[in-house]
Amino acid sequence: MNPVSLEDIQKFVSENIGSFHQGRLNAISALNLRRLLLRKNPYLYRAKNITLAQNFVESLLTAHLSSSEEEFFGQFLERLAIFISSITRGGFKSERNGVDLEFIADDTYHVVQIKSGPNWGNSSQTRRLAHELEIAKQHFISQGHLNVRAVLGICYGKAKTTGWKDVADKVVGQNFWMLISGRPDLYTEIIEPLGYEARQHSEAFERERDRISNRLVEGFLRDFCDDGAINWQRIVEFNSKNLDS
Repeated sequence: MNPVSLEDIQKFVSENIGSFHQGRLNAISALNLRRLLLRKNPYLYRAKNITLAQNFVESLLTAHLSSSEEEFFGQFLERLAIFISSITRGGFKSERNGVDLEFIADDTYHVVQIKSGPNWGNSSQTRRLAHELEIAKQHFISQGHLNVRAVLGICYGKAKTTGWKDVADKVVGQNFWMLISGRPDLYTEIIEPLGYEARQHSEAFERERDRISNRLVEGFLRDFCDDGAINWQRIVEFNSKNLDS
């Protein structure tokens, strides 16, 4: 195993973290109020007794950004994990369905699916992934690899390594970063490099977020409010009216 240095990680982050922040910006720059309203549950927001147009729009915006940011940062963490493995284990990005990373360690061929966090999919998604990992294992066994280990690698979370779906090992948090790097403290060491230019990126994002929020509030007041009061019936009709005439 070759060691990976924090300088290596810092360089990778500085060269690649911009894609995450640009993704955040893109996720809000193209936002459309009506598209947002169609994706959310109007009954939930009414039950929360939201009466201010700004609060309603902010709730929509926050919910949208939360899911978008998790997706974008998950993609970045996947690339970071593959980069680290490429140095330490000669790992590389897989081209097989259901597999993100391939590497050899301890005379075992590892096929790894990387998820950013523990709550990543529903029952049909987990069944599909288990099926894809099983197919990948059998493929590499047929290629002459005597020991093949399928891994569901999860970047954060607190759990012991366990079997998963009778197909793979689920390796979480510290154990995952240890698996790909050989360093037991890497999971804490990478937190500082990830903050590279965070303040500058955050300030640019907040400026754009405020601009978009103001634009959405303006449209919401115009189209879904009467004399400043939220017209919930109009919102529900826009969101759900589809009775065939």
